[in-house]
Amino acid sequence: MTDTPALAATPADLALYTEVKHFYAQQMHLLDDRAADEWAATFAPGGVFSANGLPAPAEGRAAIAAAARAAGERLDAEGLVHRHWLDMLTVRQQEDGSVRARSYALVIQTPLGGMPQLHRSTVCEDLLIRAEDGSLLVLERKVTRDDLA
Repeated sequence: MTDTPALAATPADLALYTEVKHFYAQQMHLLDDRAADEWAATFAPGGVFSANGLPAPAEGRAAIAAAARAAGERLDAEGLVHRHWLDMLTVRQQEDGSVRARSYALVIQTPLGGMPQLHRSTVCEDLLIRAEDGSLLVLERKVTRDDLA
């Protein structure tokens, strides 16, 4: 067995990690609660959401909200509930103040009256920036589904 050196983390690193983790918790609650406009507001005005399972990226808050609303309506029609779980998070502060974040994102799907099951396994890669008030916003999100990678 080889010794693996511990990863060094400064208090600033830990504070950023905690802030991003909290941001994602709030963001995923909005998505799962079908609050499409509020979820889209967590993206920069010119933010982009792209995924290898979608035909084209959604660019801008209006398009991102419309895509989330359409997905929620489809789930309602099919009698399904989705819960998004993001973890195994890494964050890296960039020289310009932006943040690169990478996480594994699982989507758990539950049919009404049924049992939950793993629906999707993905990697989520974000470029986060600061709003004028200092809060985080997603400038670019890339979701890569494992089954399509």
